[in-house]
Amino acid sequence: MTTFRYFLSCEEHGPQELVRQAKAAERAGFEALWISDHFHLWLDEQGQSPFVWSVIGALAEATSLPITTAVTCPLIRVHPAIIAQAAATTAALTGGRFRLGVGTGEALNEHVIESRWPPAAERLDMLEEAVDLMRKLFTGELVSHHGRHYDVDTARLYTLPDEPPPIYMSGFGDKSIELAGRIADGYISTGPSAESIAKFHKAGGAGKPSMGGLKACYAADEATARRTVHRLWPTQGIKGEAAQILPLPRHFEQLAETVTEEQAVGGTPCGPDPEVHVRALRAYVDAGFDEVYVSQIGAEQDAFFDFYQRQVLPAVA
Repeated sequence: MTTFRYFLSCEEHGPQELVRQAKAAERAGFEALWISDHFHLWLDEQGQSPFVWSVIGALAEATSLPITTAVTCPLIRVHPAIIAQAAATTAALTGGRFRLGVGTGEALNEHVIESRWPPAAERLDMLEEAVDLMRKLFTGELVSHHGRHYDVDTARLYTLPDEPPPIYMSGFGDKSIELAGRIADGYISTGPSAESIAKFHKAGGAGKPSMGGLKACYAADEATARRTVHRLWPTQGIKGEAAQILPLPRHFEQLAETVTEEQAVGGTPCGPDPEVHVRALRAYVDAGFDEVYVSQIGAEQDAFFDFYQRQVLPAVA
C-alpha cells in the first residue's frame, strides 16, 4: 500500500518554521518526512537554506515521524566520512527513524568547496565509492580506505544506531538508476515514472522500496497558486543539465526569466480543487511508488495541511 508523506523545503523556510511544519504534517496524517539538503537555494526569492543536520536534530525531538534527506550529496562539499557520522548519529537519535537519501548533487551547492565540477560519470563513480565507505564506517570498526576518490585514515564511528541507516539513492538517467539498483537500499525520484521503477528493479532493486516526490500549491484559487509556483519555482520549467552545472542562484534567475507560467507549473497540482491534487498523487501510486512525498509551495502551509487532511488524503488512502 502506498503511503503519503510530507516534503520539507529548506529552500523556502527557516529552521523554526520547518519544525513547525513537521509537527503540523504529523497532525494532518502524513506518515513521514523528506527534507532537502542544500547550501544554496535555487533563487534568492525562495529565501532560506538552513543546515539540514541541525534541523533534523530538532525534528527528531519534535515529531515521531521517520525522516529522509532528499537528498544529501556526500561527494565534495562534505566528505562521506563526515556524512556517515552525521547519519549514524541521526539514526541513533531518532531510534532508527532516519534514512539517508543520497545523490550526485549540483554545482549550485558543491562548488562552494571545489570549483571543479566533475562530469556525471565521474560523480556516479564517486557516489559508489562514498556509499561503500559509509557502510564500512557504519560497522563501528576501524576503517582505513584509500580509493580512487577518497582517503580515510584509521577512522571509527563510536556513536551508532542499533541498525545502520538505510541508504536510498536518487536516480533519473539510465546510468544513475542502474547504480541505485545495484548499491542502494531504496530508490528516490521526483517524477511518476513506472519505467524508472522498472529499471531500478531490473538493476537489482527488486523488493526494495521506492520514494517519489512532488510539489503542490494549495491556494484559495488556482490563478493565485499558479502565480506562486511561477514566482518561487520557475526552475521546474528549466530543462536539461542546467540544474546540475550552474553554480549560483543568479544563473537560475537569469534562465528563469525565459520560463512561462505554464512551463513552471507543468504537472504541479494547483488551487483548491481536491481532485486535481488526488490525480497528481494517484499518478505516483499507479507508477508503483511505495511512498509519495508532497511539498506545499509558498506560505499557505496551515491551509494546505487542513485541505489535505480533510479532502485529499482521505480520497487517496
